[in-house]
Amino acid sequence: MNRCGNRRSALLILALLTLLSLGGCGFKNAPVPPRHVIPVAIQDLRAELDDKGATLSWTYPKKTLTGKSVEEIGSFLLYRAEVPADSYCPTCPVPYDSWMTVSGGILASGEDRTATCEVRGLRPGQIYFFKVRSKAGLWIESQDSNEVTFFWQTPPATPDRISAVGGDGKNVIQWQPVDAGATSPQPLALRYQLYRGVGVGPVTQIGEPVEAASYTDTAVENGKVYVYRVQAISTFTQGSVKSGLSGTAEARPLKRTAPSVPDRIDGLRTEVGVKIFWDHVKDEDLVGYRVYRRAAGEDKAIRVGEVELPYNMFIDTKAPNVPLFYSISSIDGSDPPNESARSAEIRIDR
Repeated sequence: MNRCGNRRSALLILALLTLLSLGGCGFKNAPVPPRHVIPVAIQDLRAELDDKGATLSWTYPKKTLTGKSVEEIGSFLLYRAEVPADSYCPTCPVPYDSWMTVSGGILASGEDRTATCEVRGLRPGQIYFFKVRSKAGLWIESQDSNEVTFFWQTPPATPDRISAVGGDGKNVIQWQPVDAGATSPQPLALRYQLYRGVGVGPVTQIGEPVEAASYTDTAVENGKVYVYRVQAISTFTQGSVKSGLSGTAEARPLKRTAPSVPDRIDGLRTEVGVKIFWDHVKDEDLVGYRVYRRAAGEDKAIRVGEVELPYNMFIDTKAPNVPLFYSISSIDGSDPPNESARSAEIRIDR
């Protein structure tokens, strides 16, 4: 099934009826329209392949051969040729056949309008050729468009079981490998194309196709949520065929490298408590420090405070009057924060 307009039978019937109605008017040949009403040839016919077939698209011509504006396109005539790949002759004429009529429409001044046609029911092992003409009236027909051609083969299976794991400045994506199957001929290569989106945005192609069933994406920012899909691509001598897109997998890379360990710790007892101070850490993502304390004879230190930049001093107002040991760690702005190892301890006597 091809969703892009009526087949040529309707156009042929209309043409025959018109010729019959003109039979007594003296016309022996089709009238030749003047150049100022003939649309310029379409130059941007293109084909986008998916696992179901192809979608043809092109832009409505906006000018005639003499530069006048086109106000309406009555219809488009699509021509198609189908050639078996194993008997294709590059120097032979392409056996085009008038294939389908696509409805046109009115063009507002300066409007960019695009026509599309879904091509389904393609046969494996065939090379397809397409071109299109535009019609602005019964006898007003443009020249041929540019030609598009592609090879069609049974698409590979869609990749399954896709997963993504966030790391520090990277996401690692994996999926179930696809079997080339019993396609004849066998593909020369089977690769995978990754697609990525940010948050709820659309996914777009990233990088080049890879052979392995995994991909490490390093072009990411820590803290953002990324969405991934993957597509299998079978490559043959005549061209490539793509599978459908897989399901989605999400990953959020996070910074996991802790800041530097604070240095040059010092302290003393005061009337309000134990005062601890240290040198600032120079890391750019530093947001603060954590202060730890243990009493003499204890094995485990407890956290007694947290200090935000720009401070590098802490007063422990609840310090007991016994020998104490203090150490300091630094933290960054990640959620949760990455925390450095603790500094060497200093001893504060009572």
